[in-house]
Amino acid sequence: MVVLNKIYTRTGDAGDTALGNGARVAKHSARVTAYGTVDELNATLGLARLHAEGETDAALARIQNDLFDLGADLCRPDMEKDAEAEYTPLRMMPGQVDRLEAEIDAMNTHLEPLRSFILPGGSPLAAHLHMGRTVARRAERLVVELAALESVNEAAVRYLNRASDWMFVAARMANDGGKADVLWVPGANR
Repeated sequence: MVVLNKIYTRTGDAGDTALGNGARVAKHSARVTAYGTVDELNATLGLARLHAEGETDAALARIQNDLFDLGADLCRPDMEKDAEAEYTPLRMMPGQVDRLEAEIDAMNTHLEPLRSFILPGGSPLAAHLHMGRTVARRAERLVVELAALESVNEAAVRYLNRASDWMFVAARMANDGGKADVLWVPGANR
């Protein structure tokens, strides 16, 4: 269990921070940027939850918890040294991706197929979910960039990819099952 009895430590005042394995790195490193963006996504979903109810709120709560798992995974480099760690590092699991896929499939059964691209917006919940979708895509790009430099759990990348898909479909559900989606009209303002 984590115990936070003092919020500031001053250890990062020189522009570096500790990773989960104790190594110190620059706060602008690819790894810190990646998991910092995952944290931003989590905060964005917190805003979305202000407008969510029932199963959508419960699903968003599960995703927020998963995003903390993802941050813990990303802040611990050297996956090949997991067996040597003093405690078992938390890693994203394929089952977390599978759950998102099942939820996407379940929501999609209630939606008509798209015949146009959708503009972000509609209901307040849909607008926040679209914002979350774009932050998830940015986080995914940053994690893929990190994976080109260092080892990254493949399930972490897959989870972010699927999370953005989940938010897209959930935004359609939040727009009266897609009936209130804001459709793109190509060249409408020429």
